[in-house]
Amino acid sequence: MIIYGSTMSPYVRKTVVFATEKGLDFELVMAGAQGGPPEFKEASPFGKMPGFKDGDFLISDSTAIITYLDTIKPEPNLIPTEAKARARTIWYEEFGDTIVAACGGKIFFNRVVSPKFFGRPGDLAAADEAQKTEFPKLLDYLEKVLPASGYLVEDRFTLADIAVVSPLVTMSLADCSVDGGAHPRSAAYVAKICERPAFAKLIAQEKAQLAA
Repeated sequence: MIIYGSTMSPYVRKTVVFATEKGLDFELVMAGAQGGPPEFKEASPFGKMPGFKDGDFLISDSTAIITYLDTIKPEPNLIPTEAKARARTIWYEEFGDTIVAACGGKIFFNRVVSPKFFGRPGDLAAADEAQKTEFPKLLDYLEKVLPASGYLVEDRFTLADIAVVSPLVTMSLADCSVDGGAHPRSAAYVAKICERPAFAKLIAQEKAQLAA
């Protein structure tokens, strides 16, 4: 079982954390816009991360991959089966994948990806504006919906937490972290989720890679 991509991508990180939390054995192979093995292009014909291979089964997109992984290994249960809880989990995945990641993309690409990996200056004004105007609104929402348990759905760790925190981690790698003074519940929530070994190991590796 192979996951293709870089975990600095929130979608790859989400997939890797999900697979790790499931206790699945897999190999992470670097791939993305700058290249990768032929199997990556077969799995992801448009070059989007992550790609995935399990035997002769090839597919891309984090949600599609996670759906496959959850089906072949239902336990531990990370996607609730109760109707309302399941719907909320899918909503939070969508919130993380589209709304949070869209803001994070402006910040991370312009501050990190463009200068470090493409060798050209990013649009720092666009990154600053996203952090100033978009980022606080996301945290205002999160601050409002977070239950007292500190988990988004069913008072336990689920895909919802993985999907929402993953793009926030990507932003933190670009000097855009949750302010505990302005958003204390969100800051405590992100810190707790990031302490899980599946997240913590990746974050340490990503910070080391950026520092190199």
